[in-house]
Amino acid sequence: MARIESRHGRWRARVWAPDGRERSRTFDRKSDAERWAVTQEADKHRGAWIDPTLGRETFESWSKTWRADLQRRPRTLRRYDTVLANHLLPRFGRTPLVRITRSDAQRMVADDIEHGYSASEVRRHVIVLRQILEAAVKDGRLGRNVAADVELPSEQARTMRFLTPEQLGALATAHGDHYAPLVLTAGWVGLRWGELAGLRLERVDLLRHKIRIDQQLVEDAGNLTFGPPKTRAGDRTVTMPSGLTDVLAAHFASKACQRSGMAFPTVTGQLMRRSNFRRLWRRKVGGSAKRVGVFAGTDLEGLVFHELRHTAAALAIAHGAHPQTIKERLGHSSITVTMDTYGHLFPSADEALADALDAAFRDAHPAFTRPGLAEVARMRRSEA
Repeated sequence: MARIESRHGRWRARVWAPDGRERSRTFDRKSDAERWAVTQEADKHRGAWIDPTLGRETFESWSKTWRADLQRRPRTLRRYDTVLANHLLPRFGRTPLVRITRSDAQRMVADDIEHGYSASEVRRHVIVLRQILEAAVKDGRLGRNVAADVELPSEQARTMRFLTPEQLGALATAHGDHYAPLVLTAGWVGLRWGELAGLRLERVDLLRHKIRIDQQLVEDAGNLTFGPPKTRAGDRTVTMPSGLTDVLAAHFASKACQRSGMAFPTVTGQLMRRSNFRRLWRRKVGGSAKRVGVFAGTDLEGLVFHELRHTAAALAIAHGAHPQTIKERLGHSSITVTMDTYGHLFPSADEALADALDAAFRDAHPAFTRPGLAEVARMRRSEA
C-alpha cells in the first residue's frame, strides 16, 4: 500500500510498482500527495499504471529518441527538425514530459498567433508536438497525450477553382507544343506533379489508354530522386480519354521523350524540375507584375498547377463518376479524403431519392395525392 510521510515541511508519497520497486514523489501539500498515491494504486488495479520515473525524462531527451526512430520522407524530416529546433525545444526542451500540460500546449498556440505565425504554421507546430507526446504515451512514459485535443486556428483555405474544358485547352495551347500534353494530362487525369514528372514512357499503354503510376520524382534541396507515390493508394492504374491518347502518341515520338525515356521531360530531354517549370507556368497563367498571361485580369489569375488536379476531379464528377472512382483515380489514402475535398461537388442524393420515391408514393396512396403537386415540387427544386 502507498505511504504518506512528512519530510522537512513537505509531503512524500511512496508507492510500490508492479515490479516490487519503490516509486515516490514529493508535494507541498498532503492532500496532493494523497491524491497522487490513490491514483497510482487505482491505476495498478486497472492495469493502466505508468511508471512516474519515465515521465521525468526531459522533452529534449525524449524528442531525440523519437526523432531517431522516425520514418518519413527526407523533406518531411527536415521540416520536423526545423519545428523542433526553432520552436518546440526552446519552449519545452528542459521540461519533464510529465510536467507538460494541455494549458502549456494551448498557450503555445496563442503565443504563435500573437507573434504572427500563419494558421498552417501553428498547426504544424502542434502536429509535431502531438506526435512526440503520442510516442511517449505508446512507450509507457505518459498516461495521455495532453496536446491531442488542443484547439487549433481554422485553415483559411484558398477557394477551390476549376477550369472548363475550353479554359484547359487555352491554357495548354499557351504552354506550347512541348508542354501542352503535360497540362492536358494533369487537367484530365489528375496526376500529381511528382507523378507526372516521374512518369516513364513504359508506364503508358497507349493502345489500352492506361497509365500506370508507381513512382514519383522528388525534388529536395536541389536533388532529384525517384520514390514511391505519396500514399499507398497512389500506386494505381488509371484510364485516360482516347483523345488524350492521340495527343500523347505524337508527344512521345519527340526526340526529348525518346532520348530520356520519360513522358514529360524538358525540351532538352532532362528530368523536369518543378521550380523551373513554375516560372513558365506563372508567365502563361498570369498574375505577374505585368499582368500578362492567358488568365490575367480574370478570377483565374494566379492559378496554381495543383488546381489542374481539382479540375480533373470536377470534370469526372460532372460526368457521373462515383466517389470511390474519384478516390482510386486520384490515389487518395481514403474515401474520407475524397469526400472532404470534393464532396460538395456531388449532386444532392437526398433530392434524387425524393424524386425517385414520388412515383411509388402516388401509386401506393392515390387517395392522398393531389395531381401535379409532385411535378411542381420537382420543378421548384430544379429551378433552385
